[in-house]
Amino acid sequence: MQDISVHLRRQDFTDKPHEIASSDGLTVTAFRYATGVEALMIENQRGHLIVLPYMGQMVWGAEFDGVDLTMGNSFAMPRPAKTIAETYGCFAFHSGLLRNGVPSAQDTHAAHGEMPCANMDVAGLIFGEDEQGAYVEVTGEYEYVMGFGAHYLARPSVRLYADDTLFDIEMDVENLSYAPMELMYMCHVNFAYDEDARIIQPTSFSPEDTKVRTAVPAHVTPNPDYLALIDELAKDPSVMEVLDDPDRYDPEQVFYLRNLKQDENGTIHQMMKLEQGEAFAISYPAANFPKCVRWVLVNGDAQVAAFALPSTCEPEGYLAEKAKGNVRLLAPGERATFPVRLGYLAPAEADEFEQMITAL
Repeated sequence: MQDISVHLRRQDFTDKPHEIASSDGLTVTAFRYATGVEALMIENQRGHLIVLPYMGQMVWGAEFDGVDLTMGNSFAMPRPAKTIAETYGCFAFHSGLLRNGVPSAQDTHAAHGEMPCANMDVAGLIFGEDEQGAYVEVTGEYEYVMGFGAHYLARPSVRLYADDTLFDIEMDVENLSYAPMELMYMCHVNFAYDEDARIIQPTSFSPEDTKVRTAVPAHVTPNPDYLALIDELAKDPSVMEVLDDPDRYDPEQVFYLRNLKQDENGTIHQMMKLEQGEAFAISYPAANFPKCVRWVLVNGDAQVAAFALPSTCEPEGYLAEKAKGNVRLLAPGERATFPVRLGYLAPAEADEFEQMITAL
């Protein structure tokens, strides 16, 4: 099958959803939310994704086999925004690229950087086929250029196969400047919190391998109970292997995962197995993502178990990560890619995935 490209235009998106392309069991529907944000519903035989092609190409929603993968939140729909906090209800977004994480009082960048809500220059679709089968891929480009500053081209993509409940998110960034470019990137995947779910990871739950963040970010108001809980989790993070106590995650808890085992291809796999037997899963190349972060928050406004956030850095803001040596440099003309495979597994598939992880 020869690839078929579809070039999207903003005028293709109307208040009334309408099918714009279909092939081999894959259907793409375009629509515009009441807030004015353009969206694509990408459907296969098992479920769908909702992608915002012009807003940082964030994945607003994901659902397979009737299971909603997306964090609980207060946003009925995406809202026009310049920063991610103004529309924090999505399943996944590209965090970075020049700056990342929650800024300290001394930092000047927005939380999670400039890319999450970037106004994309170009958006499109590709229908193709490879060894995994037929797929549709959402493509896009965003050129960032600042006088006396950085200049890069970001090419994010989202690919869904016709018969799969796992899909692919990738960020491809190229430094167009004559000078080296600082790079901080995280694939920020906000899976839904599920009561009594069990986290399965290729490393131990010891304090050395599952390290609790002890620094309290500016957006969290600590109290004595919260600080005492951080001390407790620092001594024994294994108590959060099973998500059986939502009060433990209000305010949020953040963990840094160390010494993650890889498969023979250098890939790291993690999963969150739900009580009913199905699972949320994520896989990514260790060479591209030297860090991994876990973020869990459960309160009346948000319920999220971001059990694996692949990253080039930790989320403590530019100055802290710079001091830790976690800010990568891209040479002039250099490109970096960050592929992540993630999604939903039915019970039998989840059992196989768990056995693969535990065998590492």
